Amino acid sequence: MQINFMKPRKIASVLSIFLVLLSIFSLSFRGLDAGLDFTGGTLIEIKLSQSTDLEEIRKVLDSKLKGDFQVSYFGSEQDVLIKIPGDSENNLSDEIVSSLKESFKFDLRRKDFIGPQIGEELRDQGGLGILAAMLVMMVYIMFRFQFKFAIGALLALIHDVLIVFGFFSIFYLSFNLTVLAAILAVIGYSLNDTIVVSDRIRENYRKKRKSDNVDVINRSLNQMLGRTLITSLTTLLVLFALLILGGDFIQNFAIALICGVIIGTYSSIYVLCNTLISMNLNFEDLAIKKSETFDDGMP
Repeated sequence: MQINFMKPRKIASVLSIFLVLLSIFSLSFRGLDAGLDFTGGTLIEIKLSQSTDLEEIRKVLDSKLKGDFQVSYFGSEQDVLIKIPGDSENNLSDEIVSSLKESFKFDLRRKDFIGPQIGEELRDQGGLGILAAMLVMMVYIMFRFQFKFAIGALLALIHDVLIVFGFFSIFYLSFNLTVLAAILAVIGYSLNDTIVVSDRIRENYRKKRKSDNVDVINRSLNQMLGRTLITSLTTLLVLFALLILGGDFIQNFAIALICGVIIGTYSSIYVLCNTLISMNLNFEDLAIKKSETFDDGMP
């Protein structure tokens, strides 16, 4: 029994357009909750002598900072990371350390200040990294497969990245360098799915020259269904383990990857394939040209 993946392709197109527009709208008017890596501020890491509830630490800090800070475990429940956005005064961070010492026993591991200018540079470099990754991957697919596949892959990547950004904007989750790294990983994961599906579509087009393009794509997707489900499910199992057991520090990283894996699997089926159907992909686009064969001049 074969699943007709392309039957709801119009509904899938409407859903994709809605999610992308919703993401753009949220990013335009709500923006991202940029973390310390991008806004600048002070980072304090301490090693407590014993496990301590974060709420107790927050109560001590709240009298000094009025809620404008973040506290999270950094590994074990004795390693604590304190982030203070926009703190450019060393005196304030010294006062915070002194206040904590009155209530807790700990070793100060580090106290770093990230200036706003450094944060802006990290943001710009991260954005350029995402654009460069998309461009290189589009060029690779264009030469490896065909121009229509490159357009489909690029649209799928833009679709995935925008929706992950939009997810963090809508739910106003903290966006830092770990999340940016997760988005770059999502680009790689999405592209891997796209290449595998594209390769099978190309192979089936060359085998079934007179078949309808929807039939060829449906056949290809059904052939890849087992591989796609196993890869996605095993990846999600690991990511949910990270989300549950990894602690606060890695939580948003895991959320970004979970969102990206789900959206990436969806886009490799509907965004890529819808684009190929809309651009009327056919056998002639994928036929091996005579000029591509090697002639050694021997009789």
